[in-house]
Amino acid sequence: MAFITLRTWLHQLSRHRAISVTTEGVRFLLLTLAVGIAAVNTGNNLFYLLLAMMLSLIVLSGFLSEQCVRRLEFHRHLPDTLFVNQQATATLWIANRKSHLPSISLRFLDVAAGQDHECGIHLTHLAPGASTLRAYPLLIKRRGRCQLDGIRVVTPFPFGLFHKKAFYPLEASVIVCPALIPLPPMQVQALHAIGHDHALARRGHGNSLYNLREFRPGDDSRAIHWMTTARTAKLMLKETEAEDQRIITLAVFTVAADAEVATFERALSIAASLIDQLLKSGVRLRLLLGDQQEVMAEGNESPLHLFHALALCERRPVDDSTAVQQALISTLVRSQDGPTLLIASWADPALHDLFPGVDQILTPHTHKDLFDADGSGLPA
Repeated sequence: MAFITLRTWLHQLSRHRAISVTTEGVRFLLLTLAVGIAAVNTGNNLFYLLLAMMLSLIVLSGFLSEQCVRRLEFHRHLPDTLFVNQQATATLWIANRKSHLPSISLRFLDVAAGQDHECGIHLTHLAPGASTLRAYPLLIKRRGRCQLDGIRVVTPFPFGLFHKKAFYPLEASVIVCPALIPLPPMQVQALHAIGHDHALARRGHGNSLYNLREFRPGDDSRAIHWMTTARTAKLMLKETEAEDQRIITLAVFTVAADAEVATFERALSIAASLIDQLLKSGVRLRLLLGDQQEVMAEGNESPLHLFHALALCERRPVDDSTAVQQALISTLVRSQDGPTLLIASWADPALHDLFPGVDQILTPHTHKDLFDADGSGLPA
């Protein structure tokens, strides 16, 4: 039992503490070794005294560096929306919980999946009981859920012979959305024009009458319809019809071969860019991801949940092509109230026969000039 406890303690210690030797430290250790050999060979007391001093400096370096990285507290704030290859800003709150000793010459790193990532945060001095808030750039190059494990603190204090590292668990999960790519202006205008002949009445800001209903607490009193109120002896509210009534279905065919992983990611980037553009123009948008449940959003809503759905979208193997196709066709049949755009990761004339109800099919291959006008818009 005692052996197991000791083993667990050593494992935690090795994970939370680490040390590496600097170039100056290697030279100092070699010099210490040379002095030790000279002291043994000559028996000179001066060499023994010098050796003891150098060894004491090594011990003192370890003790002081441990005091620098001890009893620190962290809180990290991440942005709500992160996109691949798009730099965002995160903040890190750092506090020194020691009562009497400062922390000197600290460098901080994010730890994700066991790997250290530079934050660019350096503190020369953090007084006892003091705290500070620092912002740093956050750049992630992979779509999906990114798990941050904690913060690693590094200090060369006091002599620069060693880098003392301390790990502080600080778990956080962030969803990284597909990269947004620039769309050519002419093609953006063409996409905005889609669906003007597929009007769907819905409430919103406009001038036309959509509905009359009873007044509820919290409603705008300026919208009361006084003529109906006088006739029914009840406070009646007038709801207007949205001026832009378009609804567009954006479907993503999630089947792709193993060799088409990069192309599949490009297809999701196209979808994310279309969502960003269409919602800004006031379109009511329906997103279909293969055989997953549909997601809805309107032009005045935040597209965050749509971006997150794309971020967590999983590529399906070719063996599942039939099942995904049937589920997608079934959903499209139930939602024939506007134009439909289909995004696929591979170009095949048979797609028009597989999805006869689709108005337009977009792929990274056949529409490369559309979504990569300068040859560099799509991430590799």
